[in-house]
Amino acid sequence: HAVKGVSFEVGEGEIVALIGANGAGKSTILKTVSGLMHPRSGSIHFCDQDITHAEAFKLLRTGLAHVPEGRRIFQQMTVQENLEMGAYINKEVSAQDLEMVFNYFPRLKERRKQVAGTLSGGEQQMLAIARGLMYDPELIMLDEPSLGLSPILTETIFGLIQEIKCQGVTILLIEQNAFGALSIADRGYVLENGRITLSGTGQELLHNEKVYASYLGGNA
Repeated sequence: HAVKGVSFEVGEGEIVALIGANGAGKSTILKTVSGLMHPRSGSIHFCDQDITHAEAFKLLRTGLAHVPEGRRIFQQMTVQENLEMGAYINKEVSAQDLEMVFNYFPRLKERRKQVAGTLSGGEQQMLAIARGLMYDPELIMLDEPSLGLSPILTETIFGLIQEIKCQGVTILLIEQNAFGALSIADRGYVLENGRITLSGTGQELLHNEKVYASYLGGNA
């Protein structure tokens, strides 16, 4: 079992960070919440609905978006075509929908006709997040959005995540970059070997001796 007895909650309007080492089970949790995998026991509830055994494509209509690790953009499509794919299941894409995400990501507006596979790594990550926002989700789950990015681009991505929260979107953030994630999180959980071992506010975990020693490279 990759995940064992995990229990956590994400409140409306929060950024909740789930941190842990590579292989701790973080991505497995996201895949299970979004219906790509199903648990052998336990239950998952979202907006007062039991979604434990719901199929992934049906969960899109409940307002749950999953931005996977590795971006997974459509490399041969343009930026705008990728964005349109993000909303296809719910509605026709309007100019207003596109303008909404371009307000977050002005660089994507400049490159809207560019083939997505030719974007830089940071721009591709922005596109992946923007695509997830295209149908106005209640909750967006971000899996390692800073992976492979430079420190400057990482700071930019975390700043954008805070902006998205300010617009009323709830965020579940999976990160190996513990400092960055906990710095912007309202609350956080530490996952080790498939189990949650610590929880608290972002600031509490940032100053926890065990978290500091294990994930932040020193002593609190």
